[in-house]
Amino acid sequence: MKQLIAYYSWSGNTTALAKHLQQLTQADVVEITVPDGTFSTDMYATSDIAKEQLKAGHLPALTETLPDFTQYDEILVGGPVWSGAPSTPVLAFLQQVNDSESQPRLAPFYTHAGVAGEYEATFKQAAGSLTVLPGLSIAGTGAGADAEIQNWLQQLN
Repeated sequence: MKQLIAYYSWSGNTTALAKHLQQLTQADVVEITVPDGTFSTDMYATSDIAKEQLKAGHLPALTETLPDFTQYDEILVGGPVWSGAPSTPVLAFLQQVNDSESQPRLAPFYTHAGVAGEYEATFKQAAGSLTVLPGLSIAGTGAGADAEIQNWLQQLN
């Protein structure tokens, strides 16, 4: 089974987790990026910007050239929890996967400061008709969560 790890990280927590997952899976990796200046360096201002994007129905542009999704059976999609939901760059990525001709299984992994909210329900809704596997919810960078990460990866297979 060919896997891709695609992730967006605002603070660095999801980057750390994505790198750890890549070491364990040897999957291909792509970072989901947005143009400089899209978001603030302040968490609360970034939250407000994301809420406005959702309200206006305008997800941010992605700057990374994304791979051909048809070559992957499974995509592990990572990102931070923003206001109890996936970040808007992750939602923009899911929209691109939906618009492609591929049908990979999706497995969300996400980082938060203590509350995941409705992340997985919103992720599933954004994934449309694609199969969504159970997600991995990690507080912070995932340091000390090795057993939880291993269990999740085993469940995916």
